[in-house]
Amino acid sequence: MSTTLQSPKARRPDEDALIERFGSSRKSRFARHLALCLIGLFMMYPLLWLVSSSVKPNGLIFSDLSLWPAEWSPQNYADGWTALEYDFGVYFSNSIVIVVLSIVGNLFSCSLAAYGFARLNFTGRKLFFALMLGTMMLPGHVLLIPQYILFAKLGWLNTYYPLLVPNFLATNAFYIFLMVQFMRQLPQELDDAARIDGCGPFRTFWSIILPLCRPAFATTAIFTFISVWNEFFGPLLYLTDPELYTVPLALRQFVDSEGQSQWGQMFAMSVLSLAPIIGFFIAGQKYLVKGIATTGLK
Repeated sequence: MSTTLQSPKARRPDEDALIERFGSSRKSRFARHLALCLIGLFMMYPLLWLVSSSVKPNGLIFSDLSLWPAEWSPQNYADGWTALEYDFGVYFSNSIVIVVLSIVGNLFSCSLAAYGFARLNFTGRKLFFALMLGTMMLPGHVLLIPQYILFAKLGWLNTYYPLLVPNFLATNAFYIFLMVQFMRQLPQELDDAARIDGCGPFRTFWSIILPLCRPAFATTAIFTFISVWNEFFGPLLYLTDPELYTVPLALRQFVDSEGQSQWGQMFAMSVLSLAPIIGFFIAGQKYLVKGIATTGLK
């Protein structure tokens, strides 16, 4: 019985290429990780400064740029919560309602549109798909005035309808394209098997395709959450009643045109407004990475 040992020089060509490209020594790996950590800390400095400034007195926020406050003022959180006309919980509730309904609308409408483009054959499918992609090239400001006139004619000003109804009509071409690319990689045999069992197009969509599209749905939900939660211009344009304001509009109220802005309270509420985004992102990170990594594969 003979045993053949592989010499260090007997590596495969792909192994040698990887070693040559990325290096194999412990020192080089440590140097790369150290460089990435330093770059990450540099990029996180604005966020860390925001958190630090939220517990500083107003007089030290712009004079003391260190991340460790020389004087602590955690009262900014309590004062900021009740500083405006309504408690900040009202604005959080408004934003949560809009975000949840927007996610539901985008998932339902965009998935239906994507299923039609990805799995059904109908006359003009490629043309309509190209037109749908073309809408991504239109700046939002081009549609601003026509949309405002339409919503004004419908009597929807100072309501949430202009912010919610478009999400239920599959108006976001990016989410449709993302789901189309994900659905196209699913085997066509699934549709054929469902058709043999007597399933129609909608039953196939609901029972077969939707359960397999969870990564794409999670990606769409996360992107929708971030964009809608941070949306400022839409609520500013359509909402006039302070009781209907969202979190970005409420944060804007802390800025006084006369220079008497309560920066500490505003930063404290800004930190709280980031918590839902970070938590939602962490909860769906696995599906987000999977959805982006597999989108576009065939």
